[in-house]
Amino acid sequence: MNIIIIEDELLAQAKLETMLVSLNKSITVLAKISSVKDALTWLSQNPSPDLAFVDIQLSDDHSFEIFRQHPTPFPVIFTTAYDKYLLESFEFNSIDYLLKPITEDKLKRALDKVKNLALHFQQGNVLKVIQQQNQLPKKRILAKKGTEFIALEFDDVAYFYTDHKIVFARDFSGRQLIVDKNLGELEEVLDKNKFFRLNRKFIAQLKAIERFKPESGKIRIFLKPQVNEEIHVSKETAPAFRLWMGGD
Repeated sequence: MNIIIIEDELLAQAKLETMLVSLNKSITVLAKISSVKDALTWLSQNPSPDLAFVDIQLSDDHSFEIFRQHPTPFPVIFTTAYDKYLLESFEFNSIDYLLKPITEDKLKRALDKVKNLALHFQQGNVLKVIQQQNQLPKKRILAKKGTEFIALEFDDVAYFYTDHKIVFARDFSGRQLIVDKNLGELEEVLDKNKFFRLNRKFIAQLKAIERFKPESGKIRIFLKPQVNEEIHVSKETAPAFRLWMGGD
């Protein structure tokens, strides 16, 4: 297996290489790279590796910038001292997220995950697995509650809403969770038969709409769990809302 390491701490580079080779003698570390700039140069001049271990915070930028400028045809395992980048990492072919300090046990589990994915799908390139998964309709989203991440099923979400530029999901039990997507991005992945964009602040699931009533051409929406503000569908959107609800 050909691997690259993108890490700006030389000691961490060397330690990771030593552990990788110790765990799997078939691993060859093709390159150890220290910056976004050098990574972009290397990727443009060399064949793609089978796998990359990538630190998120590099000396010249976040490593996500590498994959924004050079979309990768290989899976990535991100390494970092912080858990706050977990949601964003899944946008860039991430199959694992290792919190530092990286131990041999953590590394072995990550390598086993790569191997098992490939064996399960009978593919040598794990990226094909990721691409297959990305083509499936989305049924869940990662949400955050305090310091914990939760795989939240869309069917459990009553509504999504924004407050002070933060997007929240509230489920039918009343839990409020933070979501790392804006409402426009959520609209693209939600089932339009189940969810409706009420206005610039709310997307609600059909089951969460307790009742509604016309008000001067607009429509006032009452949601469950209850919201401590008035929610209206505009005059322009009202016909589409009625149609979605099954009315005339």
